[in-house]
Amino acid sequence: MVILIDINILLDHLLKREPFYQDARKVVELCSEDDYNGCIALHTVTTMWYILRKFPEEQRRKTLDYVCGIMQVVGTSHEAVVNAINDDTFKDFEDCVQSKCAMTANADYIITNNIKDYMHPAVSAITPKDFLEMLSKEES
Repeated sequence: MVILIDINILLDHLLKREPFYQDARKVVELCSEDDYNGCIALHTVTTMWYILRKFPEEQRRKTLDYVCGIMQVVGTSHEAVVNAINDDTFKDFEDCVQSKCAMTANADYIITNNIKDYMHPAVSAITPKDFLEMLSKEES
């Protein structure tokens, strides 16, 4: 299963942001298992570098190296970005590009806490909690 992890999930995990930390941690841990191929959009890496700027540079590099060590970085095409610019079904441009990256990766799901902005995605958006519950039911 291929899952694209939204930046909010990574930040919940890395910064231990409550009340989302435990579910985010579990989802990120799944990305290091053979049954799950976690990926992140290219712009997630650059945005995380900026958001984590208050941390020492060495710590930022180590954090991003950790993330890229368990998740594949994916991009999208010029045409897909132009399409996202003109896609009025998404209220948030970044989420639209995220959806295009998920399509490029052939992702089964986008894992995000921001599902309200993914009303018409080509790839289903699901919260970490709902994703983990779904997996639990499948294992039963």
